[in-house]
Amino acid sequence: MQTRKKYIFLTFLASWLLLFFFGGDQLRRFAFFPRRSAAARRSWPRWADRTLLHSFAEPQELQGDGDTAQPSPRARRAAQLRASQGSLCRMESCFDASRCQKHGFKVFTYPRERGEPVSESYGKILASIERSRYYTPRPEDACLFVLGIDTLDRDPLSAHYVRSVEQKIRASPLWNSGRNHLIFNLYAGTWPNYTEELGFDIGHAMLAKASFYSENFRPGFDVSIPLFPREHPQRGGQRGWLRRDSVPPQKKYLLVFKGKRYLTGIGSGTRNALHHIHNGRDIVSLTTCRHGKDWERHKDTRCDQDNADYEKFDYQELLHNSTFCIVPRGRRLGSFRFLEALQAACIPVLLSDGWELPFSEAIDWGKAAVVGSERLLLQIPSTVRCIRPERVLAFQQQTQFLWDAYFSSVDKIVHTTLEIIRDRLIPHRSRSRFLWNTMPGGLLALPDFSTHLGDFPFYYLQHGSGPSDKFTALLRAAPPQGSLSQHTLRLIQAVSRSQYCAQILVLWSCEKPPPPSGTWPQTTVPLTIIQGRMKLSDRFFPYSAIGTDAVLSLDEHTSLSTTEVDFAFVVWRSFPERIVGFSAWSHFWDPEQKRWGYTSRWTNKLSIVLTTAAFYHRYYHSLFTEYLPAGLRELVDSLAACEDILMNLLVAAVTKLPPIKVTQWKQHTEAVSQLQDCLNQLVDWFGSMPLVSSQLRLDPVLFKDQVSVLRKKYRHLEKP
Repeated sequence: MQTRKKYIFLTFLASWLLLFFFGGDQLRRFAFFPRRSAAARRSWPRWADRTLLHSFAEPQELQGDGDTAQPSPRARRAAQLRASQGSLCRMESCFDASRCQKHGFKVFTYPRERGEPVSESYGKILASIERSRYYTPRPEDACLFVLGIDTLDRDPLSAHYVRSVEQKIRASPLWNSGRNHLIFNLYAGTWPNYTEELGFDIGHAMLAKASFYSENFRPGFDVSIPLFPREHPQRGGQRGWLRRDSVPPQKKYLLVFKGKRYLTGIGSGTRNALHHIHNGRDIVSLTTCRHGKDWERHKDTRCDQDNADYEKFDYQELLHNSTFCIVPRGRRLGSFRFLEALQAACIPVLLSDGWELPFSEAIDWGKAAVVGSERLLLQIPSTVRCIRPERVLAFQQQTQFLWDAYFSSVDKIVHTTLEIIRDRLIPHRSRSRFLWNTMPGGLLALPDFSTHLGDFPFYYLQHGSGPSDKFTALLRAAPPQGSLSQHTLRLIQAVSRSQYCAQILVLWSCEKPPPPSGTWPQTTVPLTIIQGRMKLSDRFFPYSAIGTDAVLSLDEHTSLSTTEVDFAFVVWRSFPERIVGFSAWSHFWDPEQKRWGYTSRWTNKLSIVLTTAAFYHRYYHSLFTEYLPAGLRELVDSLAACEDILMNLLVAAVTKLPPIKVTQWKQHTEAVSQLQDCLNQLVDWFGSMPLVSSQLRLDPVLFKDQVSVLRKKYRHLEKP
């Protein structure tokens, strides 16, 4: 009996299992398998139910489908794969480094396509390359190639969109599937999704792109650049707004934003939520709907009030008077507001999830910006309030350094991009993060000179070291008759008697051979003759014979005593990053001529110290020869004393400091009009006037005091 019941039970159970597997759809009609109602299907997780967790969001926000224009990760990845066959490219696999071994890091720009105009911004990028030291007109010598076709704006709805790019680049024999090519881009994709689609296959080319999405960014291969406006200056650029007298760092407003509010589409979610943090006192968040052609058709209940409040504040005034500036995403991840905040020393608060920040490979943005999350917008006010005042000031100072070093002009943006790529090619001679993030910055710290901090004149304090205690005298001699004058011989003897002199180098810049060794004066230090090329710029060539940090630059017509040399060197060791010398000029702006001028008359100001008798660090020889383009050196070779001005401009541009004059030295002849032209041409290349004026002159202790001469260390300086 028990066995029979057991078989009946198993048969019944097996029948139910068969019915469940083969007739499941019919089972759902039964009352004990009720169909889920439409109301039960929610777009938020179960843990957000009212019975489990109180929601602080509006019900319509939770029930909505979110930002429907936001592309899914799969759509973004598909767009990336369509744009690039080399999505897994690295320098080792998609870049031919052998092209860079023979001629170094040289860049070739494709010739412009006839009948194909380029935008103003792309024209500036090409000009930055072609006027730089990287440029070569010979493609066979090039390490890197840049297209002549404008690829900045790849929005098909834009007037600057260039069609049939892929057919044009494939027709070039230099394309080589994009290998060793760099493509610049500011705008990718179009309405409504604004994906990173470029509209052509970039192959194995590198991308220098604005608004780079981190999922599509190829680390160590691509370069993220900032979005800059069409009016961005070609070179130089305006200074930052932070001044020495602007501390303490607190300003009228703590946190501000003023900009467009997108009513629909991608990017609308973040900007639509900014009104939640506005308090009208120290946090000002203003948006306007009044933009675009059909804004009235989409306007919401807040638009009228937002538009009215928007007109009550001036944008420039908010930038000047705020400590933090919100930089939310726009239609794309980047915006012009980022560079505007940097220049204004308004610490950027970034709300753009997934944005690969500009030059993130080199720049430590944690020292200059607050990187927030779009989903945690309401936490931003409390976060910035917690930052200590001294930390705020450090952030502001770093924004000014980064703006001036890498972002204030198109030249600096392009050159930073190229230097990052160059560092990848020679990793053992690449710049450290410290060099990139400390004044004067990576562009002015040449790794070919050294990668050791203690070898640069501006890092002695951070490194805890100092310059060497000896100097090398470099005397340029160009006697018209090929024979040394008694004046030159006396100068050599006076310099050699200095207790700090290590050696004397004579740069012979004369067609006739130098005199035999027996005619040179007997010195206690080595004296070496270097055959020059009879160019004025030769005096600033980085000769390997210079073995000391300090260089005493001399001219054959200079007159110096041993005491003057000793005192000037002692002063220079306290200011190793500056030029320290005897003869000074000052520059001025001529409002009538609307140009720069300078004078050698004795005034209360100085901004130029002539290198015919001056100390400076030997690093400036490398910077003069390797950093400046050949065109500038050719200019100074054609004008006497123009090399003095160029060296002073270069050192001032690096240090942002004036030179130092020592002792009451002899009057120099007045500057001629030809040199006024030199100054203005050089300022035009720098993009602004880098010279800094000073009223400081350093004399020995007790100089000219009415005390016994025996109490004075440099007593010979007072002799007439």
